[in-house]
Amino acid sequence: MSESNQSPVALITGGGSGIGAAVARQLLDAGHRVAVTGRGEQRLRGFAEELGRPEGLLTITGNAAEYDDVRGAVEATLLEFGRLDTVVANAGFATHDSVADGDPAGWPEMVLTNVLGPALLVRASIDALKETRGRIVLIGSVAGFVHTPGNIYGATKWAVTGLAENTRRQVTEFGVGVTLVAPGRVETPFWDSYGSLPPGQLLTADQLADSIVWAIRQPEGVDVNTVVVRPIGQPN
Repeated sequence: MSESNQSPVALITGGGSGIGAAVARQLLDAGHRVAVTGRGEQRLRGFAEELGRPEGLLTITGNAAEYDDVRGAVEATLLEFGRLDTVVANAGFATHDSVADGDPAGWPEMVLTNVLGPALLVRASIDALKETRGRIVLIGSVAGFVHTPGNIYGATKWAVTGLAENTRRQVTEFGVGVTLVAPGRVETPFWDSYGSLPPGQLLTADQLADSIVWAIRQPEGVDVNTVVVRPIGQPN
């Protein structure tokens, strides 16, 4: 760790692919130091190799829904980089089924990852973020604003919508900002378990990352709270 390096530090859960990886790339290009977590060690290794293993990148294997793993990731980031300015709760997935005809076996893991995971990240990082007067970014979804018949994934994202404002109302007194970024359809590995990409125009992960990084890089004292980003052509 370089004690003299005061460049900002971000920790991104689910950062080895898709939206998280796109945010990590853009922050690295902007001079930030970045830690990314994920369950797949091989995927994280591949991501680091793809970027040429930059000095400012730390990869940490762990489960975003396990507090010991999340707390360990925060501690590893602080040990490596000496500070923490931003956390991005990006890890999440969908079972792509419904409450009336879906398979309940997949629901607990989805609920824990999508809802408990962001709360655990806030809890594990808040003390470090108080010191830097940093930012919390929660990746929600348009599905957390628009009702879709039987959509359990959407219900988890409604919970994230509420968690963002509940968190903001507590941590704003500490000087910590909170931003909910709620994307519409994005072309990422999120759709792999669905079997195909949905019809119509989709955002790219880089396009969405532009909005996330814009929120992260707001001036001190500015707190952008809710950003909903849809591709042109998505009506709902």
